[in-house]
Amino acid sequence: MNTAALRRRTLLLLHLLALAAQAQETQRITITGSSAPHSPSVAGFGDGVPIARAPLAASVISEDQRRDNGVQSIADLTRVDASLADAYNAEGYWSLLSIRGFTLDNRANYRRDGLPINAETALALEAYAAIEAMKGTSGIQSGTSAPGGLVNLVVKRAQRGVRSATLEARQGGSTLGAMDLGERFGDGDRFGWRVNAAAQRLDPQSRSATGSRRLLALAGDARLGSDTVIEAEIESSHQSQPSVPGFSLLGNAVPDARTIDPRTNLNNQRWSLPVVFDNTTASLRLTQALADGWHVRVHAMTQRLATDDRIAFPFGCSAEGRFDRYCSDGSFDFYDFRSEGEKRRTNALEGSLEGRARTGAVAHQLSTGVLITRFKAELPPQAFNFAGVGQIDGSVQVPAAATPLSDVAGRDERSREVYVRDRIDFGSDWQLWAGLRHTRLDRDGIRQSFTTPWLALAWRADAHTTVYTSWGQGVETEVAPNLPLYTNAARALPALKSRQTEAGLKHAREGFEASLIAFSITRPQTGDFGACDTDASCTRAMDGSAVHRGIEASVATRQGAWHVQASALALHARREGAADAAVNGLAPVNVPARSLRAQIGRAVLENMDLQASLVYESSRAALPDHSARIPAWTRLDLGAKFEQRWSDRTRITWRAAIENAADRRAWKESPFQFGHAYLFPLAPRTLRLSAQVDL
Repeated sequence: MNTAALRRRTLLLLHLLALAAQAQETQRITITGSSAPHSPSVAGFGDGVPIARAPLAASVISEDQRRDNGVQSIADLTRVDASLADAYNAEGYWSLLSIRGFTLDNRANYRRDGLPINAETALALEAYAAIEAMKGTSGIQSGTSAPGGLVNLVVKRAQRGVRSATLEARQGGSTLGAMDLGERFGDGDRFGWRVNAAAQRLDPQSRSATGSRRLLALAGDARLGSDTVIEAEIESSHQSQPSVPGFSLLGNAVPDARTIDPRTNLNNQRWSLPVVFDNTTASLRLTQALADGWHVRVHAMTQRLATDDRIAFPFGCSAEGRFDRYCSDGSFDFYDFRSEGEKRRTNALEGSLEGRARTGAVAHQLSTGVLITRFKAELPPQAFNFAGVGQIDGSVQVPAAATPLSDVAGRDERSREVYVRDRIDFGSDWQLWAGLRHTRLDRDGIRQSFTTPWLALAWRADAHTTVYTSWGQGVETEVAPNLPLYTNAARALPALKSRQTEAGLKHAREGFEASLIAFSITRPQTGDFGACDTDASCTRAMDGSAVHRGIEASVATRQGAWHVQASALALHARREGAADAAVNGLAPVNVPARSLRAQIGRAVLENMDLQASLVYESSRAALPDHSARIPAWTRLDLGAKFEQRWSDRTRITWRAAIENAADRRAWKESPFQFGHAYLFPLAPRTLRLSAQVDL
């Protein structure tokens, strides 16, 4: 779809919207909502607690918010929350996020209805009713995970009278069709089902990145009497698309983003193959009500991932002896990377008991349980072979180099976790939230165990205001690489036990919510010591820590025709105690000190809203020693949403948006990945149009 055609269609759409606004009398709708009414389920302290009163930092993105903001991947969540940032997000590859400056571990920091999954794949979001992001150390929710937080995907379950279909087109040629159907039936609605399906042609503005994806998700449940519910669901998705690698420094210089065409795909060789992700996930959940409001739940899940990871990969500059950046003249070394037939499996089984109890005047919301997880990765021999020298304008073709292949170690991990949580209400304005989790981990035959506590005290200052403070720990584990280079190859390192303190103020009343949260996270680091250039010349060991301190603020309000939702983060992230004194006191690579997200909307008709969204991130380091940085940037998105009712049951929701309306050219992020500095540009101005029909 060329630009002229898109302009004609936009004008036609706006004309139709104006005519429909005159012809239809409809109820006013809004583009975005405030935070979710209840705290995220992944927090694990029971249902029914408003998020404005929970002593933790979290955001919940509903399906409507996801559609309004054009969120189609986990990476797009960075549009709506200032604490979430990119951490090597390449078109056509799996998403990588950071929260509060810490990159999430795709194998440990993602949940699906509360159970652990592997996010080393392309996750299709049409199957989920909401996406929850819990910020801060997560030791009480997860046995092992990076300290930034957790992302939980809430599966769509059976619901009465769901009849919805969506068509969407994006500039460049991407088109999406999706449907969502659900119903309940039988005496007293005993049975229910839900079907979600999607198919998309992927044709972004990045060149040589055409692909496709599809999704089919089925869910059903049965209410066996008043006390027993069985829920089952299965999801299958497929995506095939060439990935788009990043640019890099040219010698010592950060290239001017205004001189780089953001549509350039350096993975444009004639022999380039798509990255293929296949994902099948299924779960079964039994909930049995007991006496006095208690219930027991057994929840099992299995996930099977199959991946063909292939790319013409730009990496380093052997001509200048630098392997962490491109050459000064814009050339770089090209490698033929192929890892075909990767298999990853995750199985999880959780049994839990939840309920309420009283000890005198004190009320308890208790939960306890056991979680057993098995993760296994089978990685085939892979190629990473020098193929030639490329240029950043994408003009050079080099021959393929598919052989030789080298063996890669797989991974086998088992964990057993036992936890207990208690939300204690003292009958006045005070609540104590406490949790403890004990984890036993067996990773490739190496056994470790650790205990992680979490504690929070909350005070209701008045009917609308909550003040809290919390403290908690989280754990990551690391094994020295199984390579001849290391003197301690394949040996377990001491557990990396992070700790966090947090204090917050939350206020919520009709039409207005706000929060102000301060936090401090300390996370141990590891590093390589020695020459690291021949066998047995390198030792992986502890190497100081990363300390991230910051303040988060958020506000959501509706006043008359206006509605605003905004969040901001001020972050002071530094290395401390590292063996290399030159990095002590410096911020990590690719971590901005300030971030802002704002969505402002106004109802201009009874059934139409206009919206402006602003994303700002300050400058950040591109190299660990801060000798190179990328500038701050701001992106403006504009949108409109119109709801048209044809009958009591039929509603059409039209959405139109211009992403990066000013066509800003800037470096979006600067990840230091695989020992190499990369630069990813902002996507160019993009028009998005969609129609959603609900019956």
